Amino acid sequence: MNRLWVRLSLMISGVLFFVFFLQFLSIVLTPDHEPIQRTRNEHQADEAEIAWRLAKFGLFSLVVGLTGGIITGRIISAPISDLAKAARRVGQGELTVRVTVRGSQEMMELAETFNKMAADLQRAETLRHNLMADVSHELRTPLTVLEGNLRAALDHIYALDEAEIANLYGQTRHLIRLVNDLRELTLAESHRLPLEKQPTDLNALVTETLQALEPLAVESEVCLIDQLPPLPKVTVDTIRMRQVLFNLLTNALRHTPPDGKITVLGTLQEHEMKLIIQDNGDGLESEQLLAVFDRFYRTDKSRSRETGGTGLGLAIVKAIIEAHDGHIEAKSAGKGQGSQFIVTLPC
Repeated sequence: MNRLWVRLSLMISGVLFFVFFLQFLSIVLTPDHEPIQRTRNEHQADEAEIAWRLAKFGLFSLVVGLTGGIITGRIISAPISDLAKAARRVGQGELTVRVTVRGSQEMMELAETFNKMAADLQRAETLRHNLMADVSHELRTPLTVLEGNLRAALDHIYALDEAEIANLYGQTRHLIRLVNDLRELTLAESHRLPLEKQPTDLNALVTETLQALEPLAVESEVCLIDQLPPLPKVTVDTIRMRQVLFNLLTNALRHTPPDGKITVLGTLQEHEMKLIIQDNGDGLESEQLLAVFDRFYRTDKSRSRETGGTGLGLAIVKAIIEAHDGHIEAKSAGKGQGSQFIVTLPC
């Protein structure tokens, strides 16, 4: 008895019977509550006639209420039934399910919200699947190297000399760096990365980072240029912003050929500050611009993990900037035309 159409039928029947009963009373009774004189004024209305009329009113109310309840219930419950079926399918793992947006304004809003939820779940599941595949792929290589070399040493195929130990040490450092990067990225994306914000001089921070990277730039024969104008202090986490600059500059060094240059620029507007890392290196194609901040994405697939990093640097940069209520974008005129990474922070 909990069906929607049953409840609507009973409600409609009750309302109709009440209305008809009131109309019946207004006909049968006089204003002073005396029976109305019919064709024969000397007789009162027959009790059987009254009961018959009430029965007819009741039957008519029941038929109309039942019919109206079924029709109204079907119209109202159809979108709800669709949502219930779709929710059960989503619960069973069919994340591609969507419902037709129809019905009242409230039902249409509910259907749109459900479709958005299903799309978000599908996107999250895709990201989770890709992440697991990427992590297992990234971990497999250094672990395989470690296992193979250690097995060879145990089998006395060769002795672990200093060079071999250095190689194994490098693989373990890569694993540690990968795990740490994944942890930082997960914390940042879940808005649980601890930030100790304080007024920070970005000019000094850029100068310090460029000086730290100068030996690497000299080795790569790349010129680092600081053209950052004087900027007011901005409230950020100094350590995290240093990490952002370091990741962006090392990424630019990695993709800038010898005799190239990397320039740090900046602009100041009313409510925001832009920090620009510009290089004249490899450049990015349009499809690469959309994926460059994805986890484990490498524009040059031929790069090894040792020379190409963990593939998480730019993803971490994006997460840290967004944790500071800012945003970052990449621009490039095309392959071989250099690129720009623009960090925007609120003032």
